[in-house]
Amino acid sequence: MDILKSLGHPEEIFNLFKFKMGGCSTVMRKLDYESMSESLRTCYLYLNQTSRSFAAVIQALDGELRHAVCIFYLVLRALDTVEDDMTIPMDKKVPMLNDFHTFLYQDEWRFTESQEKDRQVLADFPTISVEFRNLAKEYRDVISDICHRMGVGMAEFLEKKVGSMKEWDLYCHYVAGLVGIGLSQLFSASQLEDPEVGRDTEMANSMGLFLQKTNIIRDYLEDIQVGRAFWPQEAWSQFAGRLEDFAQPEKLDSALSCLNFLVTDALRHVPDVIAYLSRLQNQSIFNFCAIPQVMAIATLSTCYNNPMLFQGVVKIRKGQAVTLMMEATNMRAVQTIMAQYNQEILQKVSHTDPTRDKTLRILALIREKSAVSQSNLPSRTAHLSPMYLSAAMLLAALSWQYLSTTTAAQAQGTGDMKGQ
Repeated sequence: MDILKSLGHPEEIFNLFKFKMGGCSTVMRKLDYESMSESLRTCYLYLNQTSRSFAAVIQALDGELRHAVCIFYLVLRALDTVEDDMTIPMDKKVPMLNDFHTFLYQDEWRFTESQEKDRQVLADFPTISVEFRNLAKEYRDVISDICHRMGVGMAEFLEKKVGSMKEWDLYCHYVAGLVGIGLSQLFSASQLEDPEVGRDTEMANSMGLFLQKTNIIRDYLEDIQVGRAFWPQEAWSQFAGRLEDFAQPEKLDSALSCLNFLVTDALRHVPDVIAYLSRLQNQSIFNFCAIPQVMAIATLSTCYNNPMLFQGVVKIRKGQAVTLMMEATNMRAVQTIMAQYNQEILQKVSHTDPTRDKTLRILALIREKSAVSQSNLPSRTAHLSPMYLSAAMLLAALSWQYLSTTTAAQAQGTGDMKGQ
């Protein structure tokens, strides 16, 4: 039960309860599906089915930008599904990736042979491509260009492993940095943000690299178990003969040294993230960009020096995620969150860690860029007596159980709109 995982964090219990009662409305908007074409409604259905983290904030974007970003996401999800599908022969996959951007202008192109869980976006690609062609030209040009560049990059890395740290940056650029660049160009094309947001590709690239590197670090065990390797050889070869060795208990010290090395590398993008977010003017775009970034630094804090990463799934609590989603709606709050998790990582840095000096330098820079005094960081349990906390948690747990039961009963009566 999600609430039990947050028993030591009363503000998370409060926010879970608030979220259940509709407190998420500030960042999650209900759409008017009745006014949409059937194909556009289907696109939003696919968005909610395929995106675990971005669907809500995409749907909260303002105006026509919302539809552009929805289609952008689905096009790249389809491209990514081709890359991930190990059943597609290489002689077919490489041309598909290189030419995928051309399929956007082919009315009937679809691919029905995929075995991936998100194969529906390929099987019903005409529904997505028709809505792409309904977008304004300035949006179509951005989406097509990013799709082309990403497909070429994916094809390049199909036939080689990520070796050097520079190649890690390049791979992450292809699969995520380009997303940040494309989104920034869409923001500027919508005129909701200044043209400079779309022009500064270096900062936009850092936004994507920070998220992608966090995912790659967190997913070590899952990737190893299915034969994928995204940790760069230049990093892991300093500590082991094989990347798979880190999953062995006797290799734990070496595994943690490599883990901390990679977390430190990911953290170097945080100053750019803070600078990028400080430029944004539109509230819905700020929420869209800030929420994934604060969840990423929370995830890195959880991963840093954590032996569990090599034994199972490491992720932030649902209550923690909900709290971040509800709090990260202005720059001051984001700086405070960054400073808090920066401090958490600092407290975990070992005196014997090989990357200690580099880690301390980047944490000091993040603290400077966050511009929040440590004395001003709010304590999450300050001024709350044990008796109050116990009563509040009991009340929240009972209320959560009641709401969950009520929601489940309503869902059973009305049916699932996704058909699941």
